[in-house]
Amino acid sequence: MLMASLSSEAMLLQVILQLIVIISAARIGGWIFHKLGQPQVVGEIATGLLLGPSCFGRLSPGFSAQLFPDETSDIFMTLGQLGLIFLMFIVGLEFDFGHLRGIGRTAGGVAMAGMALPFAMGAGLAYCVHSEVAAEYSRPGFVLFVATALSITAIPILGRIMMEFGITRTPLGVLTISAAAVDDAIGWILLATVSAAVHGSFSLVPVLQMLACTAAFIGTVFFLIRPVVCHWSHRVLTANDGALPLAPFSMMLLLVLASAAFTNWIGIFSIFGPFVLGASLCDQQSLQKAIRVRLEEFVTAFLLPVFFTYTGLRTNIGTLDSVYLWIVCGLVVTVAIAGKVIGCGTAARLGGLSWHDSASVAIMMNTRALMGLIAVNIGRDLGVIPDAVFCMMVVMAIVTTLITAPVLRRLLRLGNSKAVS
Repeated sequence: MLMASLSSEAMLLQVILQLIVIISAARIGGWIFHKLGQPQVVGEIATGLLLGPSCFGRLSPGFSAQLFPDETSDIFMTLGQLGLIFLMFIVGLEFDFGHLRGIGRTAGGVAMAGMALPFAMGAGLAYCVHSEVAAEYSRPGFVLFVATALSITAIPILGRIMMEFGITRTPLGVLTISAAAVDDAIGWILLATVSAAVHGSFSLVPVLQMLACTAAFIGTVFFLIRPVVCHWSHRVLTANDGALPLAPFSMMLLLVLASAAFTNWIGIFSIFGPFVLGASLCDQQSLQKAIRVRLEEFVTAFLLPVFFTYTGLRTNIGTLDSVYLWIVCGLVVTVAIAGKVIGCGTAARLGGLSWHDSASVAIMMNTRALMGLIAVNIGRDLGVIPDAVFCMMVVMAIVTTLITAPVLRRLLRLGNSKAVS
């Protein structure tokens, strides 16, 4: 018992020290990148790369291994995933989906084009480079996982960028986040399907069951859970001068976790459920304000930096150890940007948006960050994605996220100038 206790205390101390380093570095990195006009999340990812084997691990491998042992990686990934779950609930609460009455068809077209073109281009590139970068891996599995990773929009990061730009409740913001949500739902279903195919267990019936369960979940949330929560929260907030006491707040947290558990169980991953739950309550502004007072700062300051920074810690740029691999990396970035921008921009323009708004939608949908990396992580765990390709995807994720803020800021200014003139 004494030895077990000592072991637990030693593990706790290790986790605490890592948290101190990670959160401190994430805050510094986020502050620096914010001063440079970038979203803080970019600084958090870059900080993880600097702390990991790409930089600090190479300069001081012994100390790096001692500070960030493999034994604690699951703890930090779990903390980070919890951060994404609660972030997606907050993102859902932020958006006014009433705008979809006029732009729903356009959002659907943007989502479809934003999936189809990058998937096709990514599959073509992966097929061409397979023999050089992943010859010992399954070609079908490699091609499908790379194509899927290039197709998914990073809706949590997109949500944070939109919140920083203050466009969450504009028609443009609602259209884009709605398209991204459809994009991700299709992407997760596609990812589950590809995983089943790689395992050799693909069957049409489970995929149809997944779609049916997803539709049933959305219907249940909007038509059964939403009315109950609205009526209950109104009574609670009225009785407490707009505040959400501990017990009701705990009930909301349980509901968020239950929605995450259900969507995880049906195979479309945990973050989709909280997003749908938040979206169903997006018109409850008093409830939104009460929840954000209690939840948002803790999630943003503690859980999310752990996820973004620790993912960077697990990436080793040193695996790109030849000119050819860097050329392939450049092609991955180019294909990723071209597929999303051309596909989404064209669909938005055909849907009746102006050139500036179409370009804004396209550049926002191009934000990949770490959702594509989740797909590649699964591919690596299944044995179809090599470390070098995973590293390429990290580079792609950072580049596509880096260009979003400055380009979007310029486009929004031009759009406002046109509107004024």
